[in-house]
Amino acid sequence: MSLTVHTEQRGDMVVVSVAGELDMATAPQLQDQITDLLDRGRSRLVFDLAEVSFCDSTGLSVFVRAKNSCDDAGGVVRLAAPQRGVLRILEVSGLVEVLQTYPTVDEAVAAPEPAPAD
Repeated sequence: MSLTVHTEQRGDMVVVSVAGELDMATAPQLQDQITDLLDRGRSRLVFDLAEVSFCDSTGLSVFVRAKNSCDDAGGVVRLAAPQRGVLRILEVSGLVEVLQTYPTVDEAVAAPEPAPAD
């Protein structure tokens, strides 16, 4: 199965809608999109995962790299609307604690900024 990626500007956030299977074969496609966004100064990203049917460790690593790059640029990464299987992978890997995850894209876009750590 292939992967499709679309982006949409919503306020100061870029919603990155991902559909299909996110694995070793397709992860580079998403990574290229993220790199392009970062190169254009877009570091506030919401990944809409509602249409992602599968995500392996390669896919997870794309989100972790995106978070690290966006953090370095003063931005933020949020995940939105993961299907049950993808959410389970995030939970088992412990990444649901690291990557801000929301039930819907609207909630992810509208979420307040976390308070800075002391």
